[in-house]
Amino acid sequence: MDPPYNTGNDFVYKDNFKDGLQNYLVQTGQVDSEGNQLSTNFESNGRFHTDWLNMMYPRLKLARNLLTDDGAIFISIDDSEEANLVKICDEIFGEKNRVGLICHKSRASVSNDKIISPNHNRILFYAKNIEILNEKRQLIGEDPDLSNFEYDDNDGKGPYRLTPVDGPGGAKKGNPYYEFLGVQGYFRYSKGTMEEKYSQGLIVKKSNSLYQKYYMEKAKNTRKTVTTWWDDGGLTSTATTKLKKLMGGSSFDTPKPIELIERMIKMIAFDDKSAIVLDFFSGSSTTAHSVMKINAMDGGQRKFIMVQLPEVINEKSEAYENGYRTISEIGQKRIILAGEELKKEFKKEIEENYNDINEFDIGFKVFSLDSSNIREWNVDFENLEKELDLYDTPFVEGRTELDVVYEIMLKYGLELTYPIHTFEVDGKNVYDIAFGNLFICLAKNISTNIPKAIIAKRDEYGTETSSVVFSDAGFAGNDSEKLNCIELLKDAGYPEDNLLTI
Repeated sequence: MDPPYNTGNDFVYKDNFKDGLQNYLVQTGQVDSEGNQLSTNFESNGRFHTDWLNMMYPRLKLARNLLTDDGAIFISIDDSEEANLVKICDEIFGEKNRVGLICHKSRASVSNDKIISPNHNRILFYAKNIEILNEKRQLIGEDPDLSNFEYDDNDGKGPYRLTPVDGPGGAKKGNPYYEFLGVQGYFRYSKGTMEEKYSQGLIVKKSNSLYQKYYMEKAKNTRKTVTTWWDDGGLTSTATTKLKKLMGGSSFDTPKPIELIERMIKMIAFDDKSAIVLDFFSGSSTTAHSVMKINAMDGGQRKFIMVQLPEVINEKSEAYENGYRTISEIGQKRIILAGEELKKEFKKEIEENYNDINEFDIGFKVFSLDSSNIREWNVDFENLEKELDLYDTPFVEGRTELDVVYEIMLKYGLELTYPIHTFEVDGKNVYDIAFGNLFICLAKNISTNIPKAIIAKRDEYGTETSSVVFSDAGFAGNDSEKLNCIELLKDAGYPEDNLLTI
């Protein structure tokens, strides 16, 4: 989470849940014909910190609910709200789940107009459940240093380096004292374990010291402990230059460095190649770029969810001159360009990790928050007579069938990333979601040929149960045809609760 810092000039999300969508449209500038600036938070208004914290609190509550039990959250912030943010994170996540406060060197230049130049940001690192995260601690960290594996493969098991077996701390640490291969002293293993390692060819004697072989192959699957000092996590200025090169011009002023986000993701999701990474304030979509890059390097199938208000871009900015109208557009364009660039930059790794370069997934779907596509779910009781006249066309004017399909998927609790296939029956579209999990037909003049085709498709998949949704207007008042369709599906094993008309 990289929220807007509370500088007094940046946009602050003034949430108001009383009027729902209309408030959202006002907040994002979509209904302001005069193009007025979005609200700012001035220090003189007496609620300087409160306004910002009120914006953050519900998002952090939601973030905690969305985290998996072994999940974690990173929040970037500057000095102005660090202390307050720690307090509300301690309240929401629990003080014991505060893993650490990371100091990230974000700039190299010096601000001579200040007493002391602020060259860092803080990153708050919290776990959903610290006990669970501790259980997988060996898999948390950064890539190990493999440069010091200097010994040749002289035992047929691959490159290795020698590591000590002596017991630092001696008796105070409870290390056993004995003699082994003529060397007497404290060791980190029991004598029985040493004998077992020796029989496996792992113990090596050099001069009057004992060592064990540590193989590179094993080291690759371990992680190096991270410190709270990140002076190599990339600079904002470098990130801006790289983004400008990728986009072919200026688009976003302060993008986060890919190296920084990549480090966070690999810390937590190194062992989980199907992890889902969510960014509440996606900006230029550095997080999406980082997720795709990590997947390219290790063959992962990690997914990203980018959330961004379509904040209107200043007409005087270079980004506006370059054709962008909202921050969302910048992020979408970046994901497209970054995906193609990664396919070239990591061609070798992708070919090694995937059966085919086209299996490297750089695709994404874009969804916008809006009112329901279905009139019945947007009943205007003040104009009920007009609503009833429109009953034969239940879908909102201007919405596509696919818009309605996605809404139905949400109502059924299906992931929006599930595949959607379409097949035709008598020239009418039938939508097949998640390989027969759900079938939808929104066409007019539905006949029994459609349920017959749905049953055949379900049997082709071998699916035991699925759901079917029809448009009620598709039967045009022909109740007998509707009944015949429903009965065909019920006879084929569909429970009545799995059949719906809208």
